[in-house]
This record gives sequence, C-alpha cells and structure tokens, in this order.
Amino acid sequence: MNAGGERDGSSVPDDVWDRFLRESVEGVADAPKEPSARARIVADRLRDAPSEAEGWRTYTPPGPRRKKGWYVVGLLAAVGLFVVALDPWQMIGSSEGEGRQAPLAQEAERPTGAPPVEPDRRPTLDEPFRGSPAARWADGTAGITVPAARATGWMSTAQVEQALRRTRDFLTAAHLDPAVLGGSHPTKAIALINPHQRDVKDYLAAAFRAPSEDDDPLMLFSRFDTSRARLVGDVVKTRGRLTYREGGRGALQVTADVTYVYPVAPAGGGDEVVRTIVRREVILNWDDPSKTITEPGTFSLVSYKVDMTNGGCDNHTGSFMPEFGTAREAGPTDDTPVDPYDRSTAIDEAMDASDGCGTATRS
Repeated sequence: MNAGGERDGSSVPDDVWDRFLRESVEGVADAPKEPSARARIVADRLRDAPSEAEGWRTYTPPGPRRKKGWYVVGLLAAVGLFVVALDPWQMIGSSEGEGRQAPLAQEAERPTGAPPVEPDRRPTLDEPFRGSPAARWADGTAGITVPAARATGWMSTAQVEQALRRTRDFLTAAHLDPAVLGGSHPTKAIALINPHQRDVKDYLAAAFRAPSEDDDPLMLFSRFDTSRARLVGDVVKTRGRLTYREGGRGALQVTADVTYVYPVAPAGGGDEVVRTIVRREVILNWDDPSKTITEPGTFSLVSYKVDMTNGGCDNHTGSFMPEFGTAREAGPTDDTPVDPYDRSTAIDEAMDASDGCGTATRS
C-alpha cells in the first residue's frame, strides 16, 4: 500500500480490500469502544436506542440541562447534568434524638405521593431532623434499597450482586463520606469511574481546579465549605433505591435515585440548624470489557442529575452554600412551590416544576 492509503499491486481480493477500507473509516462493529458520558448525557437517548450508543468522537450532544433556584425557607437549586470499596455500614453513625419514631420501610418502588406533612417543629443541634419527613428515614446507606441480583447482560448473578454493592460504595464515597462532605477530594469515588472516559476525566480535572457553571463538582459529589457551614452530628438521612437492566452492548446499567438530607449549622457557632436536601439520579454502566474499553472494577458514567434545596442559588463555588438567618428570606423567587421530599415523580419532572427560583414548601 502506498503512503496515501491507496491499493498497490497486492493480490488481496477486491471485496476484502473494500471491506478493509470501509472498516478503517466506520470501525468494526464488535471492536471495543471507548465510553463517553458526554455522548450519553441525555439519558433518554440511551433508553430509546441502547444498542446505538456512540463513541465520544462521533456525537455532539446538546448542552447539559441546568436549573438554579432559591427558596424562602432555604435555597432551591436544580442543576440538570451530569470508588476502592468502602464499608458503607461504618461510614455514617446511628441517629439518636429522632430515633424514637418508627422508621419507614425501605423504598421498593416510586411512591405514589409526597410524604405527609410533619408538625412544624424547629430542628435543634440534638434533633437536627425534627419536623422533617427525614426523621423517619434510615441513616446513610441503610436508606438505599438494593434489589435482588439476577443474571443480566454479560454478568452472572454473582457479578451483578458485586456490581450493585460497588455502586452503593460509590454513592457512599461521593455523598456520605465525612471527609468528602468537609471538602476533601473524592479520591475513593473517582477510583471507581472508568478512567478511559476522556470527557469525564476532563470534567473532573476542570471542576476541582476551577469550579464553574459548566464544570461544577456538585454535579457528582456532595461537599460543604467548612468556613461557612458545619454538619450537625454524624448522620445523613437517605431514601432511594437502585434499579438495573441490560444496557447497550450487553452492559449492566444501574440507576441510582436517592435523596440525601444534610443538617448543617453556621460554622462560626450558634444553635440554628437548617437542612440541605439533595436528590440525585446517577445512571452508570458496568461494561462488558470485550466490547467497551474499561478497567476491572470500574463503571462508565451514562448521565447524572441533581436537584438541590438550600445548596446555593447560582452557586458555582464547588461547595454547597446553605443560607442561615435572614439570608434565607432574601433572594429571587418565581414563587413556584416545590416539595424537596416528594419522590413520587421522576427527577426530570421535579426539575421542570420550576424554571428558575422556586419556593420550597418545607425544609
């Protein structure tokens, strides 16, 4: 063959040569492909055509959806977007003051309505979930329902069980690890993400180097600025579940839909307690290594969305910025009522409820 890629005087049959040239341009159907969250940022695209996920070089997606918001009781910010295993049962301690209430059973499926309104009781340092539906939620990973495993896609039942466990490890390291909540780099969480996702690597590098509207660590991790707010106690309340199905190219696709409730107080002292409420949906693939470029024990991000209450309006600092005192009652609002505890609708619908700054009905 000459330098220009043209055929010389070889004896290769014409049909074989034509197929070689075609595959050089289009790629071989069964060859491993590099995953890309950039190409998969729109989850519906993958749901509609799971076998047609495109490589990062071949698809230019629309810009990520993002919403911000303020609420009078706190702040409502909704942002459409886009982990070495940990011991999830030792990451977060047991609750005390509100433990007298009968806990709810785990969430097995999407509820049909919002939780009932609790008596209007002010949270305290001893009872930070007082007056909140989260008082009856489980602590830490105990509130995340993990379904029974069954063979799916390229994985056996045992492999699916391990993948679900590692998915929960990621959620623990990204959203419940006390060090990460205090602003530390989420090294253990990032270690579980497929390092061959170039767009994700670029996003992570930019997000922690210089947080911005487009590259915000809060898209994927929960972090607080400890010079502004301190976590009250060692309990984060959670409610949500994992689900899974066969995804593109035989991958095990896992969806995590979980709401996290963080009680915080001013860093400088005082007994005022407010809550930052964060609902997250993360969709990820445990890929077949014979069809997708990956590393053992890592997953590929498909999409990620977050709906935040009292996390900061138009906040691009890379940390949640809850408001205290009179600051909670100032700021823009479109008066759209939003219940941050309502898990009866898909997160997309919840985010569409207010295009700007809504008013939370409770905190």
